Amino acid sequence: MTEWIVHFLSRDSGALAQFIKYAVSGGIATAVHMLMFHLAAWKPFPALEANDWAVRLLKLEVKHHDDRTRARNSMISNAIAFVISNMVAYLLNIIFVFQSGRHPFVVEIALFYLVSGVSVLIGTMLMGVLIRRYGILTTYAFFTNVFVSLMINYAMRRFFIFSG
Repeated sequence: MTEWIVHFLSRDSGALAQFIKYAVSGGIATAVHMLMFHLAAWKPFPALEANDWAVRLLKLEVKHHDDRTRARNSMISNAIAFVISNMVAYLLNIIFVFQSGRHPFVVEIALFYLVSGVSVLIGTMLMGVLIRRYGILTTYAFFTNVFVSLMINYAMRRFFIFSG
């Protein structure tokens, strides 16, 4: 059993194991992103409404804001969460998932942030539109952002940033 775990965590464990490790690492980074987003959207940049699941679950006090303000503040909160969670994602990726070294360190991390930034920008713009135009709850619009980012990031990281 221990031998299997060691093999699973190794760099030559195969594509399926790599994807599972990517999913777990991504889940951790996404949890960090969600936590940071909701913290920022709760107080410093209010974007949450009484019906948002985090507000109901944690019994948070929030004030109602118009959709335009919520959209702007949710995008600011998402940018803050992105910077923090993306560093967590990068560290987990180079420790557990991919082999660093295809590019020099500075280039590698710049590409990592660039790819993630583009995917988050696309998802964040979509989030803003969903809130501003359709009045969708912040939490639901946020999950749309996460899904779009996930789909773009894996392919770009696997095939363009890291070695294998």
